Amino acid sequence: MIFFTSMAFDCLFASDLMAQDSTYNSSNNNRNAKKDRINRMLKMEEDGDLIFNKHNIFGIKLSTDGYGVFFEKGKYISNSKTRILQFELNEIRSPKEKRIPSDDIFFGSSVIAYKLNNFFQLKASIGEERLIGGKGNKNGVAVTWLYTAGVGLGILKPYYVNSTISSDPSGNTHQYTFAQILADTVNTYGIEGAAGILVGWGHISLKPGLNAKTGMRFDYARFNTSITAIETGIKAEYYFGDIPMVYNVPSKALYFGGYVTIMFGGRK
Repeated sequence: MIFFTSMAFDCLFASDLMAQDSTYNSSNNNRNAKKDRINRMLKMEEDGDLIFNKHNIFGIKLSTDGYGVFFEKGKYISNSKTRILQFELNEIRSPKEKRIPSDDIFFGSSVIAYKLNNFFQLKASIGEERLIGGKGNKNGVAVTWLYTAGVGLGILKPYYVNSTISSDPSGNTHQYTFAQILADTVNTYGIEGAAGILVGWGHISLKPGLNAKTGMRFDYARFNTSITAIETGIKAEYYFGDIPMVYNVPSKALYFGGYVTIMFGGRK
């Protein structure tokens, strides 16, 4: 009995070793195949062959006057030139904004003093990206120069605050804009905090515009099939109508500044 049990154990142990060895060999073969494929693609790229057709990139954008999110589709024309189509959603803020903290540190929300509107941008643009310096190897950095131009839509949402009003002796909280408060010379208001980003969408106004930018992109992803990059440059936006953002601060139609975008994506 002990002899048969020992034989059975030996068989199971040998079978387990064979399964592990098979799994290891399969995994190792997959790694080697991936490495060979990447080496072939690098060799083709060095020979001047067009090895990618397109790319998709997502990113987070920080600018001198706001922040936003970014999406790009690229179509490769050659190894050194890519046609790009970009979409952005940004919020632009005035450098004159001054945030006042709420007296209620637990439940109150701070207020931006005399802010008239939240200013959001929807932008679509087309352009080109040109390769300046390739990675040279899988651990290098690819440097490209790009430029785009397109159209935009400015969305102005009135900025509301929660406030009490002297004409309501019950002390109930109402929602007002600073324009309404400043225009009222009769009542006294007790501002308690910002009403929140969801309030005011029923009273938006739209401003069409144009945009352009140019910048440098630094792609330091390990392999050319993926994109991990930082882009920095300058941008300009013009709207057909001034954008009022803060009371007693001159409105303007032209916005100019710098930006940095952190982006991730892949090539196919």
